[in-house]
Amino acid sequence: MSVTSKYRDSWEGFWREAPDETGAVLWDADPALTVAPHLTRFAARIDRPELPLVDLGCGNGTQTRYLAAHYPDVIGVDLSHTAVERARSQDTDGTARFEQLDATDTRAVHDLHARLGDANVYVRGVLHQCDPADRQPVADAVATLLGARGRAFVVELAEGAKRVLTDLARHPQGPPPKLRPVFAHGIAPGEVSDTGLVELLGNAGLDVLAEGALPLVTTEHTAEGLRIEVPSRWFVLASADARAPERSLPS
Repeated sequence: MSVTSKYRDSWEGFWREAPDETGAVLWDADPALTVAPHLTRFAARIDRPELPLVDLGCGNGTQTRYLAAHYPDVIGVDLSHTAVERARSQDTDGTARFEQLDATDTRAVHDLHARLGDANVYVRGVLHQCDPADRQPVADAVATLLGARGRAFVVELAEGAKRVLTDLARHPQGPPPKLRPVFAHGIAPGEVSDTGLVELLGNAGLDVLAEGALPLVTTEHTAEGLRIEVPSRWFVLASADARAPERSLPS
C-alpha cells in the first residue's frame, strides 16, 4: 500500500511553493516553543535514549535538527522529496540524516527498521491531516519502527482544533497568510476525532504510557496580533508486546 498520488502531489506542491526561510510555514515555529516542551515529557520515559530517533513527517527539518542536538542518532523522514531536499540543504552542519519515506508503504517501513533496528519515534501533527485510508498504516508504521524497545512521542491536533482553524479560515479578512497555502493545496488539518486517534494507536498495537494536552504553537498570528495556538494531545507510546511495566499519570 502507498499514499495516493493526489496526496503526495499536495505535499510536493506545498513544499515547492513554501518560502525557504525559517518560520515561513505555519507549523515551523521555534523548537524552543514546540519540541522542547515535548521532550520534557518524553525524555524521562525513554528507556533507551541511545537508540536511533526517527522524526516521522520531518518537513523542512527544523524540529529534527533540535532533536539531533539532544540525541546521538536522528533521522528525519518525510513523504515529500522536496521537503527532504530542503531539510538537507538547511542542515548545514550535518546534524541529522534525512530520507524520503512513504509511511504507508509497509515494505519501505520494514526496510527502514531492518537498517536502524528498534528506534524511538517522534511524530508531530501527521495523522490529523492524513487521508482517512492512510491513517492506520501510518500508526502501524510507528509500531513497526519502535519494535520491542523503542518509545514514541505522538502529538496530534485535538478534536477542538478543527473549530479553531475553521473560524480562522472564515475570518472576515480571510484566513491568515500562512494558513492559506494549507487549504489551497488540499491539505485538511484536524480531521481525526479524539476517540478516533486513540483507536488508531490501539489498533496499531501501541500502549499509552502517558498522555496529556498542550497547545500546538504556530508561527502565525491573528488579525489582532495574538500568536495562534491550537489544542493538541500528546502520547508516549510503546509496543504492547514490550509490556512496559510502568504507567504514568496524565500531566
